[in-house]
Amino acid sequence: MESVEKTAAAGPAPVIVAIDGPSGTGKSSTSKAVAAQLGLSYLDTGAQYRAITWWMVHTGIDLTDPSAIAAAAGKPEIVSGTDPSAPTITVDGTDVAGPIRTGEVTSKVSAVSAVPEVRARITELQRSIAAAAQDGIVVEGRDIGTTVLPDADLKIFLTASPEARAARRSGELKGADVSATREALIKRDAADSSRKTSPLAKAGDAVEVDTTELTLQQVIECVVTLVEEKRAGK
Repeated sequence: MESVEKTAAAGPAPVIVAIDGPSGTGKSSTSKAVAAQLGLSYLDTGAQYRAITWWMVHTGIDLTDPSAIAAAAGKPEIVSGTDPSAPTITVDGTDVAGPIRTGEVTSKVSAVSAVPEVRARITELQRSIAAAAQDGIVVEGRDIGTTVLPDADLKIFLTASPEARAARRSGELKGADVSATREALIKRDAADSSRKTSPLAKAGDAVEVDTTELTLQQVIECVVTLVEEKRAGK
């Protein structure tokens, strides 16, 4: 009887959700909201790549030299907090949540993240965080379903038109030029999709959600439904 009662009282089974897609599709906002609503941990993998890029810029690593980037890849200590209501990221104990969002880091992160040694180091970190999430986790990025967590319970690929993505991103950047933002997004898409190591790509078994015509709340509700259906075994 005791074992039956314990089983009945147990909560939903842990679930690992991989959410991929290019910038401006609503990955971060959706992932954090879904994780918070379902009581899951949350990991922004892009912040980790931004963090290591910030460290290399701050340290003076020559970012035009892939071998220099590779040699430094294992040096900084990167720690990600996984509370969806207050995600954090530090490098060697320094809070870099703000600095990693600067234009300088944004313009250099694709070059740094394309180096195989960087991807290997960060991928290992991401897998260890996901494995430690006892109640489950929502992991967002660009290669989660294809490379980092290919056995994730649910894989979702968010898309949106370049125009919608540029409008959203320029809004986040408080009035940045939409046309320039669109060109920057397209340029980064090309870099991320063509890199040899873990390119941005939709996993074959991922559910694609086009967010172009959807509000953020509609996207969140869609993803929550997908997760709940997966938990229910549908």
